[in-house]
Amino acid sequence: IYSDWPLSDPSKFFTPEPLHHWHKMFWDHDARWCIKAVGPAEIDFCFSVLLSHTGFRHFSEGISKLKQVTSREHRNIQRYMVAVIADAVPKNFLIAIRALMDFRYLAQAQELSEDMCTAIDQALQEFHKHKNTIITTGARVGKKNHPINNWYIPKLKFLQSVVPSIRDNGEPIQWSADQTEHCHITVVKDPSRSSNNQQYESQICRYLDRDEKCQQFDLATTI
Repeated sequence: IYSDWPLSDPSKFFTPEPLHHWHKMFWDHDARWCIKAVGPAEIDFCFSVLLSHTGFRHFSEGISKLKQVTSREHRNIQRYMVAVIADAVPKNFLIAIRALMDFRYLAQAQELSEDMCTAIDQALQEFHKHKNTIITTGARVGKKNHPINNWYIPKLKFLQSVVPSIRDNGEPIQWSADQTEHCHITVVKDPSRSSNNQQYESQICRYLDRDEKCQQFDLATTI
């Protein structure tokens, strides 16, 4: 659609979206590499024996068999991953995974200075410097565990444009889809659970209308 736009550059107007571009990428790639390198049984055991913390999910049965994983769980797994795989993978493998973690945590800050942009760039370069260990370890595999010997990952390539986008458009956290994803729960999933599984649209609209009236009533009676 932008082929006839003068001087158009997708890397300029396609801003990074942390939820899907970074955290979903972690689950689709980083976590899979770690599971493959450490072994499903071992990494599940390591996660199961971690102490539970208030506000964080405790993965009592591990992570290798998780199917539907939410963005909150992506973040919870990321918090533990580097510590879990330490001493179980080659040093350069650990450095590469940690570098991507550093990239994500730095880039999702509320305020970003030029020094932080430099640190984000350095974290990405650190990953590229050590990433081949992931392939040589045999952790990068595709369907049916066939080894993959390349880095053709669109979301990984997109990381190259994060720092230029920060300089042009501001902090990436403002483009995150967290709010819209949460709204999908509060205005679609939750109301649908109160329905009789018939005529979803009309029942959801009625639910939201009544919920709004209740909120307005509560507000009016507390003034």
